[in-house]
Amino acid sequence: MGHNLRQYLKLLWQSMVFWSLAMAFYSIFRYFGMDSERGVTVIEEMSGMRNFLKPLMSFSIMGALLGVLYASIDFFFDRMVSKRLSLGFVLLIKTFVEFVITIGVFTLTLMVASNIFSFIEFDFKRGWWLEDKTTWALLFYIVIASLVFSFIKIALQRFGRGVFLKILWGTYKNPKEEERIFMFLDLKDSTTIAEQLGHHKYSQFIQDCFFDLNNVVLKYEAEIYQYVGDEAVLSWSYKRGLSKNNCLGVFFAFEEERASRKDYYLEKYGVFPEFKAGLHGGTLMAAEVGFIKKELAYHGDVINTSARIQAECNKHNVTLLLSEKLLKDLKMKSSATSKMIGDVLLKGKKKEVKIHTITHYV
Repeated sequence: MGHNLRQYLKLLWQSMVFWSLAMAFYSIFRYFGMDSERGVTVIEEMSGMRNFLKPLMSFSIMGALLGVLYASIDFFFDRMVSKRLSLGFVLLIKTFVEFVITIGVFTLTLMVASNIFSFIEFDFKRGWWLEDKTTWALLFYIVIASLVFSFIKIALQRFGRGVFLKILWGTYKNPKEEERIFMFLDLKDSTTIAEQLGHHKYSQFIQDCFFDLNNVVLKYEAEIYQYVGDEAVLSWSYKRGLSKNNCLGVFFAFEEERASRKDYYLEKYGVFPEFKAGLHGGTLMAAEVGFIKKELAYHGDVINTSARIQAECNKHNVTLLLSEKLLKDLKMKSSATSKMIGDVLLKGKKKEVKIHTITHYV
């Protein structure tokens, strides 16, 4: 519940800021400087910089109100509807709901504004917006602004927090050295489960697992680097991964999230998913790759070592392994305990790597 509230509040302030600015810009485009334009008759009370602040304030307040409503609609659809319906159908329903609510906001705002500002005259009647060309112009502007906001949200979801802006500014046009932590998270006994369920139901099974994963990654500031079949690759900047032991916490939070839905998995699929994970961190290179399908890629020994460590889980009958280097950098809780597995010669490496498992974590 607390996690959902944090996500809503985050979306709320982003939406309010965006729509307040968007509507403020609209008032600038629409009204600022009208008194100096040839052939334009301007109401005296709206002319000049001083009186221009009145419509600017009105539209900014309207934008903040729209931001609250649109954030609530987005949050509801993301949590309750988007998983059940196709993206196109969700967008269609959401657009219709937002359109109806926007008309309501316009009506309410104009009624209030007409009582405050003498230069605004509003004669309320049913369907008034159908005959008002100014309202249709504003609606068109809101549709464009909404598409921009949706594009930004999709880009942030696609690339992760902070990465999108760096790509926008061309930070990774040339390979850039970074220090990061990687977790390779893989479904145990995936081949057996796939044979048991069949390919269609197995795909639904994986969807449900990664839906549970998505419910916890943001809380632990993880970026999902890739989904590869039944495997997910998570990543953090080194500092963010160490902070509050995020790189460990996400694994155990994922365990709890799935456990809370154990009855659901057993009833629908007859099997409960268990995952194994390998963790390692260090310096590697980040760069934009591709042209037709551009994405951010990481290159270096850190990724290979993380994957090899995860592959050792079955051999040692544990669900989580991490390198000794990373364990030393973490500030383990007094209630947490670790166990050294030993020096392991990972596939493809010449030097042995010391690996550990976490036997207790609260």
